[in-house]
Amino acid sequence: MYININSLNLNGSLADGPGIRIVVFLQGCDIRCHNCHNKQTWDETAGTLYDIKELADILKKNSSNKKITISGGEPLLQKEAISELLKYIEDWDICLYTGHNLNEIPDDIIKYLKYVKIGSFDNSLKTTTEPFIGSLNQKFINLKGD
Repeated sequence: MYININSLNLNGSLADGPGIRIVVFLQGCDIRCHNCHNKQTWDETAGTLYDIKELADILKKNSSNKKITISGGEPLLQKEAISELLKYIEDWDICLYTGHNLNEIPDDIIKYLKYVKIGSFDNSLKTTTEPFIGSLNQKFINLKGD
């Protein structure tokens, strides 16, 4: 199985969830928020296909702390591939950024997540003071409660 990737941040990010995290930006978006900061991820026909096992090996080789955020584009466009990837990194601290609602995340994905950012970006509610979200209508949720 393959997953379509826009880019990988293997150097780590402090802006995409708690701690220093690898970030996987998936290709393709069906929400297309006004003033999106990742418009290059919208086109589903662009990006680079990765074999999921090979991607998991790349992530494991480059992570010192097993923290990852899966972002986009819209990750849920590739929910089968995400579900498969998460099986390889199930013991990681995993965060998913989606423009969809919590109830739209399949159970076979949500069971692996520690954190989730939900809600589409709304430019009229833009914030730079709330951590890990872009607009005040979005929610960043700790699913494990610790």
